[in-house]
Amino acid sequence: MATQTESSAAGSGKAKEKKSQEEIYGEFQQLRNQQRNLVNNLNTIDMDLKEHKTVIDTLKTVDASRKCFRLIGGVLVEQTVGVVLPQLEQNRTQLEKLIEEGKEQITKKGMEINSFKDEYNISVRGQEAATPAAASEKDAGEEKASANRNVLVGDL
Repeated sequence: MATQTESSAAGSGKAKEKKSQEEIYGEFQQLRNQQRNLVNNLNTIDMDLKEHKTVIDTLKTVDASRKCFRLIGGVLVEQTVGVVLPQLEQNRTQLEKLIEEGKEQITKKGMEINSFKDEYNISVRGQEAATPAAASEKDAGEEKASANRNVLVGDL
């Protein structure tokens, strides 16, 4: 009888351990998804900022009393360049602040992910090894593989 109880306790211990690993994996994936969402939002805001800059540069060359149209909340509004330009410049300033805050949030989330990885000893496939020999092997492998793939890297 004692052996059956011990084996069932050991079996439930393994199930508990496996469940905790699944929970850790789920939390890690959630953190990574949050970071991806932050990056996507930052990219969207960055595109809006570029559009604002283009429009501002164009409107600066136009007479301030000239008619222009602006889409606000899905409604096309007729205004003058003199009215729209200051609003766009204010929006540009706010977008720049949002981008800086977004970069800080992404950095904080990255630090949170790294501490989570260190706490639970998580390693991700495809990440470089810590040893210098492995790093030099990786560099040699990248030279061969770079001819076979295209990579686009953006600076946030």
